[in-house]
Amino acid sequence: MFLQQLVNGLTIGGIYALIAIGYSLVYGILRIVNFAHGDIFMMGSFFGLIISKASGLSFLVVAPIAMACTGMLGMLVERLAYRPLRGADSMSVLICAMGVSTLLANLAQLIFGTQTHLYSVGFQLRHFQFGSVSITNLQFIMVIITVVSLTILLAFVKKTKFGIAMRATSNNLTTAKMMGINTNIVISITFAIGSMLASGAGMMVGMYYDAVFPTMGFSYGIKAFAAAVLGGIGSLPGAMLGGLTIGVVESLGSAYLSSGYRNAFAFGIMIIVLILKPTGIMGKVVREKV
Repeated sequence: MFLQQLVNGLTIGGIYALIAIGYSLVYGILRIVNFAHGDIFMMGSFFGLIISKASGLSFLVVAPIAMACTGMLGMLVERLAYRPLRGADSMSVLICAMGVSTLLANLAQLIFGTQTHLYSVGFQLRHFQFGSVSITNLQFIMVIITVVSLTILLAFVKKTKFGIAMRATSNNLTTAKMMGINTNIVISITFAIGSMLASGAGMMVGMYYDAVFPTMGFSYGIKAFAAAVLGGIGSLPGAMLGGLTIGVVESLGSAYLSSGYRNAFAFGIMIIVLILKPTGIMGKVVREKV
């Protein structure tokens, strides 16, 4: 039972990690929390479902198209909602983020209805037995996609010129502008990358549970935010570690104690870690220069 729940926890933990990356990317550059990110994740899952049903194409073809659409949505949210408030106080940005989140959730309910939609995308589910552990081909695919996506992202941020521009903008926005970096483009592309990863996570959640609904963004978004904080918000490896940790704790706690406290396990471990290490597992103390 332990190994089975560990596999389940790592699978869903990878989903939390993909969503948490978006929080960390945006916070690392703008020092704001994009609370609309969970609803962008939800919209990404619906994009995949709609395009798949409308086109009848293979899901391997549909997924990149849906991720591109979600990336453009993320860029639109940044341009219309966050860019005009750049430099404003944190409370104004927080209220704006909550407003965008509410707007996307209600827009989804208006377009798709309030009911749960089956995520029938023509994927053939198969089970493989390894002793007492049952693993599906979908779980294999989810883990592989998560690992590959995070590896490519880390390499992109560390090795490419645009990744260097992202890190420079994160370090000091004003200095990056003085060095000739187009920070508006950097920030816009950062929102797009986070949104595309969230879209991939949304489609995998839809396939894993065979269900999507317009209000799913809140629950997944808040857990992913907890994962980002747990790992050290602003740290990409921290977001990955935080997502996996919350996924495993949630799965084991539900199996051995009670599934009714599923959410409490995730936030409980976050609170404990933050009491012991307020910056998160991999976060660093940043000293402000005056």
